[in-house]
Amino acid sequence: MAKLDDKAKRAALLSSTLFQAMSPDEITAILSIATDRVVPRGTVIFQKGDPGSSLMAVLKGRVRISTVSPDGKELTLNTIRAGEVFGEIALLDGKPRSADATAVEETHLLVLERKAFMPLLRGNEDLLLRLLGTLCERLRRTSLALEEIALFDLPARLARVLVKLGQDYGRPGPEGVRIDVRLSQRDLSTLVASSRESVNKQLRHWRDDGVVSMDGGYLVLRRVRDLEALVA
Repeated sequence: MAKLDDKAKRAALLSSTLFQAMSPDEITAILSIATDRVVPRGTVIFQKGDPGSSLMAVLKGRVRISTVSPDGKELTLNTIRAGEVFGEIALLDGKPRSADATAVEETHLLVLERKAFMPLLRGNEDLLLRLLGTLCERLRRTSLALEEIALFDLPARLARVLVKLGQDYGRPGPEGVRIDVRLSQRDLSTLVASSRESVNKQLRHWRDDGVVSMDGGYLVLRRVRDLEALVA
């Protein structure tokens, strides 16, 4: 896999709110201390409990973030795609990883080690204050998401997730908006904090009503306005 240029690396970093708080010169400094890593398909990049020593940006490929439930079931928490980052918190606090990360396909990573980043951060008080503000904003959004789980029923939570996925990864077509990300019912159940069986039942109900459909393993939002009405 050929190395990517600094423009692609810069764009990947700027997908994270952590780096959006930085100036172009600060991003350049970050790129000067980051390294490239290519991992084959199926490689376990790190496991839950491993030392949290770095942040990683996906330049090409995909990485699955997962964990194992108390009853032994593997749960997919997120899929990191090209242009996205993971491990931001470990970069700052150095605590053990909270989940597993596995390359879904051959993946090109940009790796920023904590030991290289912290000296840069200590020497820039203004940057430190900006990053603290960014993390506080992320905490507020997390609190809001937890509040939504408590206040909204499953159809509203699932509709909200599908609408957001349609906005981020949707491709309009004659049948509706196709979400160009393969999502299993297990993936969706994790995103809406519900059981796979409940998500399956709700999707089946929406398919019967013509609100959503399937196209080669991809979800198609046929009546987006109906889903939006549930979360208005």
